[in-house]
Amino acid sequence: MKRLTFPGLLFFAATAFFLISCGGGGTKEETPATDTATAETTTTPAAPEVVNTIITTPQSMMTVVHKVPNYAKFKASYDAHDSLRNAFGMHSYVIGRGAMDTNMVLVALKADDMAKAKAFSRDPSLKKAMQKAGVVGTPMINLMTTTWQDTAVLAPDVLRSRTEFTVKDWATWEKSFLDGKQQRKDNGILDRVYGHDPDNDKKVFLVTAVTDTAKAFAYYKSDALKQRREAGGVIGEPKRFLFKVVQRY
Repeated sequence: MKRLTFPGLLFFAATAFFLISCGGGGTKEETPATDTATAETTTTPAAPEVVNTIITTPQSMMTVVHKVPNYAKFKASYDAHDSLRNAFGMHSYVIGRGAMDTNMVLVALKADDMAKAKAFSRDPSLKKAMQKAGVVGTPMINLMTTTWQDTAVLAPDVLRSRTEFTVKDWATWEKSFLDGKQQRKDNGILDRVYGHDPDNDKKVFLVTAVTDTAKAFAYYKSDALKQRREAGGVIGEPKRFLFKVVQRY
């Protein structure tokens, strides 16, 4: 056997090292798997949908304020006469009870047609239904064309104020009223609905929500409100009825 010389040994060692390094000999080294971690998908939360609660389309309505000795009896009778109201195109909207006297009840109805609403307010069947429900005294019935409403639902324990008054000119009053919006808000009063008699826009109806009774009651007696009324051409002292909503349809 031919003996390898030193240069031959060196060449053989180098060749073996090259083959092993390239996977040509010995056990094949596994190539580490490439890290393919899935990138997180960042989802931007959808912005909450803005719901418009303001209605400026004129709406025909009727409100009735009367006294009942027994509210439970009244409510049962009222619900039983729903078909009578529907026959005249009248739809229950809100029932409220007086804040000072819970036996004083306010009923608000939406009307499909003002002519039918007028007929309903004069129909003998309405008087009979009220008698059956236990209404005492003369009910205060008003028809109204609303020109602005905020339909956002508030907590049922929030006090409401319904006022009725006469103005010299509707447009003058409305401008002054709108100008005083922030003033009312600063005094714990939020506008809910306003409008006028369908045959006389000088007879105005206004419903507000009272979020701070202390501020609101002080404002009712303030010179600021007196000046606002004068600017709007309000004649005399408004008739105010305070109530809380107990049923919403």
